[in-house]
Amino acid sequence: MILNPVRSIQLSEIEQARERIAKTIIRTPLVRLDLGPEFPDIRLKLENLQPINAYKLRGAANAVALLSDSERKRGVWTISAGNAGQGVAYAARQAGVPCAVVVIETAPKSKLERMSALGAKLIPVSYGAAWKALDERSFPGAEGTFIHPFDDDNFIAGHGTMGLEILEDAPDTTAVIASIGGGGLITGVGTAIKSLKPNVKIFGVEPETAAPAALSFKMGSPQVFEHWKASFVDGAGGQSVFPRMWERMKPVVDDYLVARLEETKKAMLLMAEKTRIVSEGAGALPLAAALSGKAGKGPIVAIVSGGNIDLDKFCNLIAQ
Repeated sequence: MILNPVRSIQLSEIEQARERIAKTIIRTPLVRLDLGPEFPDIRLKLENLQPINAYKLRGAANAVALLSDSERKRGVWTISAGNAGQGVAYAARQAGVPCAVVVIETAPKSKLERMSALGAKLIPVSYGAAWKALDERSFPGAEGTFIHPFDDDNFIAGHGTMGLEILEDAPDTTAVIASIGGGGLITGVGTAIKSLKPNVKIFGVEPETAAPAALSFKMGSPQVFEHWKASFVDGAGGQSVFPRMWERMKPVVDDYLVARLEETKKAMLLMAEKTRIVSEGAGALPLAAALSGKAGKGPIVAIVSGGNIDLDKFCNLIAQ
């Protein structure tokens, strides 16, 4: 497959996406996490309150809305650990478009059930097979128009709408922290924010068990994370950084942080106690990073990217 060269997403594309997806997504609240003067000033961008309980609906809604008539007739498919699949399935159902998801077989039961309930045909595969398919953009048995869950201009522009909301609701923001899986979220949000306020710092965060972007930043080129391990943080981190996504992230990300799993569990517990928010592991990584002090004193916006986690698993994690 011959791909178009990587290009910068324009602010105008993000602004147009905002109008396009306004009736599908909700404008999520930005709430302050009041922890006292000894802690950084942290605000939580609650993307776990989207209709699919994750930010991926922004990008998916924009990508599906921009399909041609012939592409709609063919149907769509994507690859996902759960949230992108839900986003594409939700947007596809609204548009009357058939949808299939090549889904990582270890995805939480709640995510699998929701994708099925949205009418998606599920094709379970191993993590390694899914990562390979993301690179090759094909998979046996998956038919129709492929919507890449992060390396897609329209997907990224949709995610960028979150950045517009953040600066409107907290114009004094000094730093924004987003989890990195494939890199689409941080590219979109970072593009929007850097276009409007270049001095705001953009930090990416990954779990210690899967931190290829932090390694790539250290080495100065896209790297494979050789010691990758699966963990409860199933929506962030990866086995490698795709070169195209590295090219996208470089202009808009200032630094990359790594959070320990124990720090992430504590962040999940803290949000539950202080704000009654249920966050999945990837959604708690930015708060864990903010609490480390490495992003400064703030105001820091930590993006709670999703809340799709089986509740029994959530309770077990925060009880440990």
